[in-house]
Amino acid sequence: MNEKLDVYPKVSLAQTDQPLPKFFTNGYGRYSQFQPMARGGKAELYTCYDTNLGRTVAFKTLHRAITNDDYEQRRFIREARVTAQLQHPNTVPVYDLGIDIEDRLYFTMKKVEGDTLRDVIEALKRDDPEAAATYTVERILGILIQVCNALAYAHAHGVVHRDIKPSNVLVGFFGEVILLDWGVAKVWDLSAEEDQMARLEAVRNDDPPEVEDLTGTGKRPGTPLYMSPEQVEGDKGIDERTDIYSLGVMLYELLTLQDASRGASVRETFHNIVHVDPEPPRKVAPDRMIPRALEKICMKALKKDPDKRFQTMIEMVGAFRAYRLKALQSSPDE
Repeated sequence: MNEKLDVYPKVSLAQTDQPLPKFFTNGYGRYSQFQPMARGGKAELYTCYDTNLGRTVAFKTLHRAITNDDYEQRRFIREARVTAQLQHPNTVPVYDLGIDIEDRLYFTMKKVEGDTLRDVIEALKRDDPEAAATYTVERILGILIQVCNALAYAHAHGVVHRDIKPSNVLVGFFGEVILLDWGVAKVWDLSAEEDQMARLEAVRNDDPPEVEDLTGTGKRPGTPLYMSPEQVEGDKGIDERTDIYSLGVMLYELLTLQDASRGASVRETFHNIVHVDPEPPRKVAPDRMIPRALEKICMKALKKDPDKRFQTMIEMVGAFRAYRLKALQSSPDE
C-alpha cells in the first residue's frame, strides 16, 4: 500500500499559481493530456488534465459505435445527472457534462483510485496475507455501512442503483469508500419522456442469451449474479429492496468467498435466484468462522419475498451496528 501512495502527484505552485489560459473556456477545450483508463461495454474512461483548475480528472464518453443511439444517449445523460445530483461523501462528484469536438457526449468527474471489493475478494481467495490482515470482518462491515449510507441517501432521493456488486465499490487508499456506476439507476419520478424511455428499455430487455460471463451485464438492467428475484422477473415496480437483496449477495460473497446463486449459465443462475435459497454462509464456508449474527443479517437480505427483507437501508445499517455492539462482548460464534 505504501508503494501506491508514493506515486501520488504532489500539489505544486506551477499548478496552483498559473494564470488562466489566454483562450479561456469552460467547455471541452479545457481538457488535455488524455490517457486511457478503462473500457466497458458501452463507454470509455480516460484521465485528462483540467487546465483551468490544474488537476487530473476522469473523462467518460460513449463508444463511437453507439454515440448516436438515442436510447444510449439518454442513459448516459441520466447517469451523469443522477451521479451529479447524489451529492454524498460515498459517491463520485461530477464536474462537467458536454459534447466534445467529435459530437460525442462526455462527462467529467473526480478521479478515484484504490481497490474494488472485487479486487479484495480475489485477493482473499488467493490467501493473500496482506488482504486477510487488512480486510477483517470489522473492516468489511465498515465498508458496507458506508455503501448502505450512500444507498439510503439515493433511495431518499427516489433513485435505486440496480447494479450493486463488488466491482462497483471502490475502497480508496485513504479509507474512503465510493459507490460507482449509476448507469442503470432507476429514477422514480417518471415523466412522459421517462415513460417513453422505459418502453424502449422494455423492448430491449428480453431474456439475455446464454453467456458464460455471469458478471457481465445482459439485456436486463443489472448484473446477473447480483440481481434480485424481482429484477430477474422484469418487475417494473422494483424499489429500494432490490438494492438490499444485491447488497446481501455481495455480503454473502465477502463472507464465504463463493457466489450465492451461480449456475452453469445465466438462465440457470436466474432460476436459482428466483427459486433456490442459497445455503447458509456458515455451512458453505465453515473454515471462515462466520459469526452467526452476520449470517442472519445476510440471509434476511436474501429473502425472495421483498416484504421479508430489510425494508430500508437504514434498517440494514441498524442491524450491522447492533451486531458490532454485541460483538464487543460476545464470542465469534454468536
